[in-house]
Amino acid sequence: MGINQDRYTALVNAWSADLYRFAYWLSRDRGRAEDLVQETFLRAWKALPSLRDEQAAKSWLFTILRREFYRPGKMPPMDAEDSGVEDPATRSDSTRDWILRRHLHALPKEYREPLLLQVLGGYSCDDIATMLDTSRAAVMTRLFRARQKLRAALNGEATPEWPARAKNELP
Repeated sequence: MGINQDRYTALVNAWSADLYRFAYWLSRDRGRAEDLVQETFLRAWKALPSLRDEQAAKSWLFTILRREFYRPGKMPPMDAEDSGVEDPATRSDSTRDWILRRHLHALPKEYREPLLLQVLGGYSCDDIATMLDTSRAAVMTRLFRARQKLRAALNGEATPEWPARAKNELP
């Protein structure tokens, strides 16, 4: 038990901040992000003997968190007031940061996830492809399109499949 506990403690210390950051971007809610990280580590504890390669721990934990977030019945309905996106007047971040966050949250899930995994998680396209159970080419395409959509939204241009939402509405 002592070896597993040491291994587990090392995982928590090494990856909890990164997991929280990713969970927050997915859920847009601090409390929900904390719950997701706790559930991730609970599932990791239960499955710790299945982790054979310590180098894969980060991807393994991110995959657990992502699956937990999308588990049926776990995602609470979100409305404009409960979206976790605050009014720029009440935020300490700059208006530009708030706008960037708003546009990131407005991205469709298929584009937002790979981008967040790459930017926040530091994963390569190959790692992301494994985590999302897709091809490397699909990940590269999604990353390209995500950046394209963000660039267009930040420049005030609407794209055909992303019209008014990015420009006028909160996600």
